[in-house]
Amino acid sequence: MEVRKIESKQPILPVRERVAAYARVSSGNEATLHSLSAQVSYYSDLIQRNPEWHYVGVYVDEAITGTTEKREGFQRMLADCRAGKIDRIITKCMSRFARNTVTLLKTVRELKELGIDVYFEKQNIHSMSGDGELMLSILASFAQEESRSVSENCKWRIRKQFESGETANWRFMYGYRIRKGKIDIQPEEAAVVRWVFESYLDGVGIARISRIMRESKIPSHRGGTWSPKRVLDMLKNEKYSGNALLQKRYVSDHLTKNEKNNHGELPKYYAEGTHPAIVSPEMFMKAQEQMEQNRQKNGIEKDAPQYSAFTGRIICENCGKRYHRKVSRTEVAWNCATYLSLGKKACHTKQIPEDILMAVTASVLGTTEFDPVLFREVVQEIRVPAFNRLVFVMRDGSRVEREWQSKSRRDSWTDEMKAQAAEHARRRFEK
Repeated sequence: MEVRKIESKQPILPVRERVAAYARVSSGNEATLHSLSAQVSYYSDLIQRNPEWHYVGVYVDEAITGTTEKREGFQRMLADCRAGKIDRIITKCMSRFARNTVTLLKTVRELKELGIDVYFEKQNIHSMSGDGELMLSILASFAQEESRSVSENCKWRIRKQFESGETANWRFMYGYRIRKGKIDIQPEEAAVVRWVFESYLDGVGIARISRIMRESKIPSHRGGTWSPKRVLDMLKNEKYSGNALLQKRYVSDHLTKNEKNNHGELPKYYAEGTHPAIVSPEMFMKAQEQMEQNRQKNGIEKDAPQYSAFTGRIICENCGKRYHRKVSRTEVAWNCATYLSLGKKACHTKQIPEDILMAVTASVLGTTEFDPVLFREVVQEIRVPAFNRLVFVMRDGSRVEREWQSKSRRDSWTDEMKAQAAEHARRRFEK
């Protein structure tokens, strides 16, 4: 038997490695953006000059910290890697790729499973090499510690500014224009601010003020809709009186950059005369006194908790918004966020008294009393398709529908409420 080898006449073309680069700068000033432009040019030229490489592109993030994964360019690069469009990534150093050790190692391991090598030029490390992950783990820890040190230095500088009465990190506010640290009053917006304070002190409610502003189509500084909350925040903001309460919020974690309200964890500083006032300090204090009187009149606790087991789990099917907890003098109830902020014209819904909501939920769970722990374990969400109807969506995919009845006005009145109404009627009769 004779066997002959048949040579292929089709030329075998070398397969070029698909290479991309990643570049990032953490601030948006002119110097760093110039550095970013230089990085993009350098990597574009480096990859395209290599005949064994196919240029995929340079993925870029501007003015974004490396401690977070929420980077558009970074996520787009990972999506292309998962889609099989990239074989190798080149980056300047680990701190440009990620300052968070967990993020760095998690990303490198995922890319390694996809057969994608990440080359860090400064450290001269290939993630696909045998000792690559060990070196990355050690060096990434140093990068994360450096990030923490930089964050602490920034916090120290800002807190020193607070101690001396400087308004650090103030970028924008309705009624003002802030440019390069100089704070000026914006006349048209300032007139609106004064009208809000004057109207509130004249007895106009916050909901009505916001409705008038919407109907008058008064533009806001950064867009959005005038809601009762925005009006309330304006009335509470001491900066309109020319003074500033400093360090009301603080960054709790240098990795996540999460901000928290300062409830005594750090000292606060009240600086007077830091900038031009739109309303007088006397008018501002009168507004605060009026708010306190209204709070006491309505029987609302000053620090009433807004969170419960139902928070974020009740959804209005009319507008898609979630229900919020509302505490009043007479009851605690849940209503659609759109209704609470914009009124019944925007979303005509019906509030659900919390005691009724608990009783209906207990019947669905098969318990005599409402069990918040069991509720979170069993129920995924509650949908409100219509008045007096609730649809419980269970975690196993099943649904349970319930109807509830409103209390009659007579049954919902306590003896105290009846006595107050009688006293109110007597005073009106006397007048």
